[in-house]
Amino acid sequence: MTGRIRIGVDTGGTFTDVVALDQETGRLVTTKTPSTPADPAEGFLRGVRKILDQLGRTGACVESISHGTTVATNQLLTGEVRGLGFITTEGYEFMLEIARQSVPDGYGNSYFWVKPPRIVPVHLVKTVKERLNHRGEEIRPFDAEEAVRVARWFRDRGIDTIGVCFLHAYANPAHEHRMREILRREHPEAMVSISSDVLREYREYERSVTTLVDAAVKPKVAGYVANIRRRLDEVSAGVPLRIMKSNGGVLSAEEVVHQPITTVLSGPAAGALGAAFIAGNAGYDTVLTLDGGGTSTDVSVVVDGEPSLTTEGMIGQYPSKIPMIDIVTVGAGGGSIAWISPEGTLKAGPRSAGADPGPICYRAGGTEPTVTDAHLVLGRIPPHLLGGEIPLDPEAAREGLAQLAAKLDLDTERVAAGILEISAWNQANAIRQITVKRGLDVRDFTMVTFGGSGSLLACRLIDILGLRGVLVPPDPGNVSAFGLLTVDVRSDYVRTHVARHADLDLDATAAGYAELEAQAGDALTREGFAEQRFQRTADLRYFGQAFEVRVPAPAGPVDAEFAERVVEAFHDAHERLYGYCYRDDPRHAVEWVNLRVTGVGPIQRPVLPERPPGDGNPEWARIGTRRVRFDDWADTPIYARDRLAPGDVLQGPAVIEEFGATIPLHPGFTARIDAYGNVHLAGEEA
Repeated sequence: MTGRIRIGVDTGGTFTDVVALDQETGRLVTTKTPSTPADPAEGFLRGVRKILDQLGRTGACVESISHGTTVATNQLLTGEVRGLGFITTEGYEFMLEIARQSVPDGYGNSYFWVKPPRIVPVHLVKTVKERLNHRGEEIRPFDAEEAVRVARWFRDRGIDTIGVCFLHAYANPAHEHRMREILRREHPEAMVSISSDVLREYREYERSVTTLVDAAVKPKVAGYVANIRRRLDEVSAGVPLRIMKSNGGVLSAEEVVHQPITTVLSGPAAGALGAAFIAGNAGYDTVLTLDGGGTSTDVSVVVDGEPSLTTEGMIGQYPSKIPMIDIVTVGAGGGSIAWISPEGTLKAGPRSAGADPGPICYRAGGTEPTVTDAHLVLGRIPPHLLGGEIPLDPEAAREGLAQLAAKLDLDTERVAAGILEISAWNQANAIRQITVKRGLDVRDFTMVTFGGSGSLLACRLIDILGLRGVLVPPDPGNVSAFGLLTVDVRSDYVRTHVARHADLDLDATAAGYAELEAQAGDALTREGFAEQRFQRTADLRYFGQAFEVRVPAPAGPVDAEFAERVVEAFHDAHERLYGYCYRDDPRHAVEWVNLRVTGVGPIQRPVLPERPPGDGNPEWARIGTRRVRFDDWADTPIYARDRLAPGDVLQGPAVIEEFGATIPLHPGFTARIDAYGNVHLAGEEA
């Protein structure tokens, strides 16, 4: 038997998670292996081999592998952007320096704010004489001789990564194409990104930075993918390798190399999609997702079964206009380090011990206490991870926390409890940022927690936020990897198309959508998809506004009815987002700004089977008792999750343990097992 196993591999900061789906039987198998930050490909290959061993299969049985990676994200977050050049229109050499004149929100509370370094220093910015207007009409011819001099200048100085963004190239890419041809001829070693390929959308600054981010990560992503591809062939020669994109789709590794910026939120996007799929299967289509890892916690909003998308994201300190799942990240993971601020207060994160050296209890060289150490000292997690594969040392953790406690003149247990309380509030603040600050009432949501540390503070978050409840899927540490098996191939295309609604040229609008759909169709054909779907959207605003609202656009003819339906959707969305609209006020004209098309190549999704109900008595799942501290120390029952059956109900205090995660059930809370093996947590008032 060949070609019936699909595998998802998510590389995180601490663990590499792997899920395999046997499409013949519908069987899902999961595993984890420690990540290898020095060479992420090593952890990837170990995980693939491990899952095949569990299945008793060989690489010949693998149909495809989908991969979520943090290579691009980590490069940007750690500031590894060097040796990058920028070419733009003459007269615009200070575009990056001027930027948007924005300052941080907290600037008013301090005396000084130092502008961060730009992605390309001004001495590595070069210009070429050329100019187009906003309709793409040539005002000034492209100066080929000067372009040659610029290409040679970068070549002679060893600048091998270059971004090109000419004014109004979104309307006409001809000048950028000529610049790329000259760079290929004069500087063949250079990796080049041009804005008309990366983002055909107006706003020169954002388009420039997005293009430069794409160029900056291109060498590292290309090298990583090539390394994975080469070594994967040792396990399964020629197996299709797809990479998770920030927009909630996957793309072949060969195509991703040409647009690496699309992978910057690869791992978190897979987790949000996997959680949305599991929640929808359990009957919830409006949820929050919380992915707790070793380094950070990622939260997102799912409405009507789909995670929210944005094109106003930030990648580290760099604005990015690419479509991405709207995710807020906070440095509050299991490896977050506890420390004392200069003011003498206890803090937790954002700095993390990561996988290497890890928390003190790993006994792998870590010397600073972490959130994991606090959980261990309070008995809320067992003295091991991954079912015993990674033993933990409670005494080492206690000793590390005791040293921190001595500096605060507190006892060790109170400091451990304080670390967990701070971490819970850090997570709660991230959730409020993506809900309350965007006009959403967090009390209307159930939350899906996953990741190795995602469920550890779930009960406390119900209390802090007033959530309806929390759903914890089976194998929560592998939800991101599972999500990789639920996503389609997706590619996004955009074209700026500015026009007042009253003056909208329907023929030009139809031609714009047709061109975008043709591009999307060509990309899906290259990916091997005969079945293709196209999703239209449009960005609209009221005339005079600075930013747009994206709304769905119907399929079919682009006629007067089409245009009116889009405008009505815009009024509805504006009122939902901002509390008002000008639907009946003709003084406020509607303006179209961008046309968008997403091409979708559908894949077969897993089917989650229902489990047989139990006898209503969960006591046979009880595997022992451990001293655990919630409000006070108490002998607390420990339950094996894989022995709990649908219909079982547990009352806190209790601890539910499985291979990759633990659920501490606080006093006054209830855990209920549903037909799919999900654990539903609720407080006394639920």
